[in-house]
Amino acid sequence: MKNQHGTNDKLKEEIGWLKDGKVNSVLFLIGALAAILLTFLNVLINRIAYRKIDELEED
Repeated sequence: MKNQHGTNDKLKEEIGWLKDGKVNSVLFLIGALAAILLTFLNVLINRIAYRKIDELEED
């Protein structure tokens, strides 16, 4: 009876890992999208800043 209980626990643990694996892929996707968005915003802010600096240098 103890072996069967141990097997059940092992199966539950494996199923838990499978569920976490799906969650981790979703978190990875969210993280990747956030990184892309932040990179885009950084480039946009840099362009705006360089334009302002160039305008100040012209004066």
